[in-house]
Amino acid sequence: MKKQTGLGRGLEDLFAENSIDIAADEGNIVFVGISEVEPNKEQPRKYFDKDKISELAASIAEHGLLQPITVRKSGERYKIVSGERRWRASRMAGLTEIPVIIRETDDKTALELALIENLQREDLNAVEEAKGYKTLAEEYGLTQEEISKKVGKSRPSVANAMRILALPEEILSLVLAGKISSGHARALLPLAEKYPKEKLIALAKEIAEKDIPVRKIENLSKVPEKKSVKKTRKNDIYYAEIEDGLSRKLGRKAKIVPAKKGGTITLEYYDDNDFETLLDMLELK
Repeated sequence: MKKQTGLGRGLEDLFAENSIDIAADEGNIVFVGISEVEPNKEQPRKYFDKDKISELAASIAEHGLLQPITVRKSGERYKIVSGERRWRASRMAGLTEIPVIIRETDDKTALELALIENLQREDLNAVEEAKGYKTLAEEYGLTQEEISKKVGKSRPSVANAMRILALPEEILSLVLAGKISSGHARALLPLAEKYPKEKLIALAKEIAEKDIPVRKIENLSKVPEKKSVKKTRKNDIYYAEIEDGLSRKLGRKAKIVPAKKGGTITLEYYDDNDFETLLDMLELK
């Protein structure tokens, strides 16, 4: 391994997906053979856009890999903690050595670090992001509040991101493959309550084939809701404002259905951890 020196800080913006503080780790950067490095099968990113990797490879071929990949020692080899896309692009560019930062971590800590570093980025697929949050919650026992602090996002945004996992796996696969957008997937969520699973999947496949605009899918859920509201709620604007206020305050969908005497208020929750969070917010625990 050869120690790298004098890494230019002005080059940091060329690879925005790298969240590592280069200045802080410059003394720990070393070069290793690219064949000694292998991906972590448990990392959150599952889909890699070939065109984007080719573009990155072209840049690396011209300028070199300007930001290191984070790895951990695994026997005589190194496993990637974060930076698999840059590793793939470096191989495509024909590099034989790459700069790395070696983290001394065990398997569990390494996976948690990989999840957090990937989730801090803005370019993760919506399904990868949601599944990353789910893993942190289920495998590491983190609450949504703890997750939000670790990844630097609000708790409601974490909860809302996880909602996409309510869609059938067939639709999530289309999002992962880039055949339908995250916006399309979110527009399908309200329809999951109205359409049978088979119809919802068929609609998602039609979106992929015909490139149907997101707005058109959103309208499918909005039109029936407006008709239903007009029949059951006389003071629609009043209730809508209260629903909006509850949604913003609690970070979840709220619905009010008035009756002749009384009525109901419905609040969504997205998993067991989110249910506990809601109870805490309502001071019921």
